[in-house]
Parts: sequence; structure tokens; C-alpha cells
Amino acid sequence: MAGKKLLMIVGDFVEDYEVMVPFQSLQAVGHTVHAVCPDKKSGESVKTAIHDFVGDQTYSEKPGHNFGLNATFDDVDPADYDALVIPGGRAPEYIRLNDRVVEIVQHFANHDKPIAAICHAAQLLAAADVIDGKRVSAYPACAPEVELAGGTYADVDMTDAVTDGNLVTAPAWPAHPAWIAQFLEVLGTKITHAEPVAA
Repeated sequence: MAGKKLLMIVGDFVEDYEVMVPFQSLQAVGHTVHAVCPDKKSGESVKTAIHDFVGDQTYSEKPGHNFGLNATFDDVDPADYDALVIPGGRAPEYIRLNDRVVEIVQHFANHDKPIAAICHAAQLLAAADVIDGKRVSAYPACAPEVELAGGTYADVDMTDAVTDGNLVTAPAWPAHPAWIAQFLEVLGTKITHAEPVAA
């Protein structure tokens, strides 16, 4: 299988695990991932936030790593990419105000290209009006936005993910194993394990 070319859209205070883990994992299995941020260029970085679940009414937030961008937002032509990845955190709530970001998301949805979105990324999907009739997982606080956009909120365990056609969604980073595995399946990625060699 040839590796796919994937676009990842991020912004300051994207969730640390939700950007770092898929960015590295998808490259590790042979895909090219271009991470971009509106108003930023390749070589610049975004700040991340660590969201944790420690028994409060909602997640806690702590400073995370700086995440380096490897492509320039203004150079993006979505037609050049096979699939889209949208991490969560605080970034989706404001990058959805950027008309070009919304147009890019709509390109992937309208051309039935795979989209992987996690946690608060549902805010961007809703703003782009691409989830009508879709079953969508997201951080529970985003459930009203999913429903208002015509989607069906999938109330799954924090370690589960949901695939509806070419859309793969999950509630938060504890779902990474399921979310990434389902996205790889939608991408057509085949991972095989060789039989152990006898000594």
C-alpha cells in the first residue's frame, strides 16, 4: 500500500496528546502528515494544552509541549491531500471562525475523503455543516453542537471511537487506540505482523 498524504489542521492550545500521538503514529506507518495552522508557516509552532480527567466536573488544563508545524497554511490546496485529521483541545473553538479552514473541511467532506476528528474537533465539523445525518462522537460538552448541526451524538465510552462512512470520531485522547485503528482501516492501511523466527 502506498502511503497517503494527510492534512492536519491545528491552532494554539490544541490538545497535546491529540496532536502529538496521531501526527507521529500516522507517519510511523508510512503516511505523510502536513500539520498547518492559520496565520503560521512551516517551522513555526503552536502551544498545546494537556487536558486531563481527574475527577472534576470537566477536564483540567495544563501547559503542554510546543508542537512544530511542518507546512504553511497559506500554501494548502486540499485537493492535494487524501484525508484530513482534526485534533481537539481549545483550537477548534476559534479556528472555525476562519473561513478558509471551514472551506478546507468542506472540501474533504464534499469529496468523501476520510476525516478523523477527536474531542472538540466536533465544533469545527458542526461549523462547517458537514455532519448532518452522521453519527458523531465528541467530548460530551460538544453534544449539543453535534445535534444542532443535524448529527447524532454517539455517547460512547472514552476509550471507543465511531466510524460513519469516511468519518472517524472519538470523545478524547483515551480513545486513541480505537480512533487511530479505525482511521487506518478507512485509509486502507494494512499492518501485518510476521511470524516469529524460530531460534
